[in-house]
Amino acid sequence: MNIEKELPGIKKNISLVQYTTFKIGGKAKYFCTVGTKEELIEAVKAAKKMRLPFFILGKGSNLLVSDKGFNGIVIKIVNCKLKVENRKISADAGVPLNKLVSLSAEKSLTDMEWAVGIPGTVGGAVYGNAGSFGKSMKDVVDKVEVYDIKTRKVKIVSNKDCKFAYRESIFKKNKNLIILSTKLSLIRGEKKEIKNKIKEYLKYKKGTQPLNYPSAGSVFKNPKNFSAGEPGEENKFSSSNFTAAQLIEKCGLKGERAGGAKISEKHANFIVNFGGATAKDAKKLINLAKKSVKRKFGIVLKEEIQHIGFEN
Repeated sequence: MNIEKELPGIKKNISLVQYTTFKIGGKAKYFCTVGTKEELIEAVKAAKKMRLPFFILGKGSNLLVSDKGFNGIVIKIVNCKLKVENRKISADAGVPLNKLVSLSAEKSLTDMEWAVGIPGTVGGAVYGNAGSFGKSMKDVVDKVEVYDIKTRKVKIVSNKDCKFAYRESIFKKNKNLIILSTKLSLIRGEKKEIKNKIKEYLKYKKGTQPLNYPSAGSVFKNPKNFSAGEPGEENKFSSSNFTAAQLIEKCGLKGERAGGAKISEKHANFIVNFGGATAKDAKKLINLAKKSVKRKFGIVLKEEIQHIGFEN
């Protein structure tokens, strides 16, 4: 079979460094860009027909790509259709979250302010049930349109059937379901209040996160018994109720380096690329944090970021 015939315009040996917020990663054997839901389905069908592994790439956040790259097809989604009807917003999987936040504010719709500054797409946010400031996608998703690889049909998944949990969803567990679009249900609000909250959240993130360096965002999930509060609210926790960042910091790992990667002094749950970092460097720090926290607290940190191209 001819891959170029199956997917006209497909590229070979494309570096993924430029396509990830971490600015880390080897080459994709094959790389294609899709601008519509129909093109996304066709690309997935072609990958299955060619018996090639595939990965759907949004903004490349929350992602660590192996230095060896990805021996399959990377499908880059840029489908960005957005439609507003009363309090409902329909958004393609490739819509950037910040674009969704801005549109919601302009239409005086509240409940998406928490997503400001998250450099991901709607599809990625639904897939990982992204969240911040005590809110997440499960609070706003009405239903999700998916392509089912097994049945080769497009179907609708309700919020309940998405099985949302902390940074989890049915889409993480069932790789046969490819997110095409989602419909969100928001609440009417005051435009000025919504925009003020967006400014407040963005200011908080800029003050507490190392946004001036490439990173993959939060590396680890917070322990199960931790509940996040609003910005400025003091966290009330027992000795076993720390955030992942606090656990790593208490192990004295802030500023720890490996090659061009570093555990941020500003936020210990961020590993930053301060110049020429490799996936090997990042993995070294991830493993160091996990071992140190397990040894000191008996807590096993679970990664929030996805790993692509690594051998299991």
